[in-house]
Amino acid sequence: MDGTQTTRIADADRPAPARSPLSALRIAWKRVARAIGDALPKGLYARSLIIIIAPVVLLQSVIAYTFMERHWQLVTRRLSSAVTSDVAALIDIYESYPQDKDAETLTRIAGNRLSLDLDILKGAKIPLSGPRPFFSILDEALSDEIKRQIGRPFWIDTVGRSNLIEIRVAIPDGVMRITARRSQAYASNSHIFLVWMTGSSMVLLGVAILFLRNQIKPILRLAAVAEGFGKGRDIEFRPRGAREVRQAGHAFIEMKRRIERAMEQRTTMLNGVSHDLRTIITRFRLSLALIEQTPEVEDLTRDVDEMSRMLEGYLAFARGDSAEVAAPTDMRALLEDLRTDVERLGAHVAEVDLEGDTTVTVRSDAIRRCLFNLAANAARYGETVMISGRREARSFLVSIDDDGPGIPLESREEVFKPFVRLDDARQDAGGSGLGLSIARDIARAHGGDVSLHDSPLGGLRATVRVPA
Repeated sequence: MDGTQTTRIADADRPAPARSPLSALRIAWKRVARAIGDALPKGLYARSLIIIIAPVVLLQSVIAYTFMERHWQLVTRRLSSAVTSDVAALIDIYESYPQDKDAETLTRIAGNRLSLDLDILKGAKIPLSGPRPFFSILDEALSDEIKRQIGRPFWIDTVGRSNLIEIRVAIPDGVMRITARRSQAYASNSHIFLVWMTGSSMVLLGVAILFLRNQIKPILRLAAVAEGFGKGRDIEFRPRGAREVRQAGHAFIEMKRRIERAMEQRTTMLNGVSHDLRTIITRFRLSLALIEQTPEVEDLTRDVDEMSRMLEGYLAFARGDSAEVAAPTDMRALLEDLRTDVERLGAHVAEVDLEGDTTVTVRSDAIRRCLFNLAANAARYGETVMISGRREARSFLVSIDDDGPGIPLESREEVFKPFVRLDDARQDAGGSGLGLSIARDIARAHGGDVSLHDSPLGGLRATVRVPA
């Protein structure tokens, strides 16, 4: 083994440098924050509820803990101390005045003045201590007070009978048994505070939820209207809600007006240009019709016809954002009509395959123009065309396949630009370069899109996706 191999083995065996505690803590915090973010709800309504509920729950928890630890324990200890003082006084009286042999006077005083039931069990012994309750403020406070004030062997029962407690203390000739009401040594009405606190919190949270729902509704309405406008649907919207929400609503309305105004100006401009160009083209045709028909005149006539077709393409592009109203449309009937149109172009339609519900809310004339542009493109370059449609979660997809030469992967986005024509086998030699642009423009006006993929037939697949 040479020196180089020895060095590599030594480097491999060398442990990785340890992370600093601050770096490890930062990484752990990021993981915890990411886990919390994934667990929290994503909706505005749910997050707003958490923002309201979390502080209320935290505040109530702090108040309840403070009450339990301070007020409740303090009152219970003072009551237990008072009961223990009464028991200690009874023991002192019993031992200081032996003339009351049967303790009748002491029993009467304990019952009438101290509300305690007293029995002297001569010759008895203290019972064995049983299991103490896991959580009992009374048991702990009373035991501590008996140890501190009396200091004799004792036995207490705070769980046997719910409304009574029993205390047994060793005396020289037996056991003194005292029975007292639980309320004398325990703050038993504390649950009323907890009930009132919980009830008031639920009422306040209910009111907050109602008000919050009314504040969220205008935001959801604004989101729905924006989505509908993006899908090209006719909408009516009046801003409501808080001042900030109304401000956002008015900004949306103003943006909508600017977009509609821009589209209207574009359409008006193109219509004006097309009118002027049509006048000139008509004069060209009349002049050519009056001239003797020669090969040169026929070439000029074909050029004029081509100019006329290109002008119609420009107008179709300008009409892509027309004011047609979206309505429920049966895509099955629309695709069957598309099949007839494709067959008229000379291509063979292999099949029209549809899956699921075929009713979609779209602008039917615009979608028909979009699909016809794609189908005509497929019929121009392929001999066989296959049309299929299916419904997904929130969209309806229409796929048009052909067995033509296809389009290279790097050029599939380029062809959607206006006036772009390819230089390869799929060059749009006879058109204006607006067919795919018009198709994508219509699909995006509905809130969808058009994409190109490889076809199972060997050519190109054009997929139109529109919101269902």
